Amino acid sequence: MDDKVLEALYNTVLSRKENKQEGSYTCYLFEKGLDKILKKVGEECSETIIAAKNNDNSETVYEISDLIYHLMVMMVEQGISLDEVLKELDSRSEKTGNLKKFHEVDKNT
Repeated sequence: MDDKVLEALYNTVLSRKENKQEGSYTCYLFEKGLDKILKKVGEECSETIIAAKNNDNSETVYEISDLIYHLMVMMVEQGISLDEVLKELDSRSEKTGNLKKFHEVDKNT
């Protein structure tokens, strides 16, 4: 998989927001608004955690895919581009040796 798969998904979600299609689940989510979208992100996150905890890789992959989809819907709703997220991930990939800093920032978990 490469960025093109994510880009295609993002563009499909963006298209659904701009061009309503009857019977589209994505359009349904946009019609219901941010609270519904965030609820679905939370549900998919929990389902991903449960699948991973159950050590069921095929179910975990399925739930991760659902989570990514719902995150894309949230991103479009919030006006966050895929490019912004990919740039952030790219900048993080260049960082090494930040374990001590990470523990200082995230010491409550």
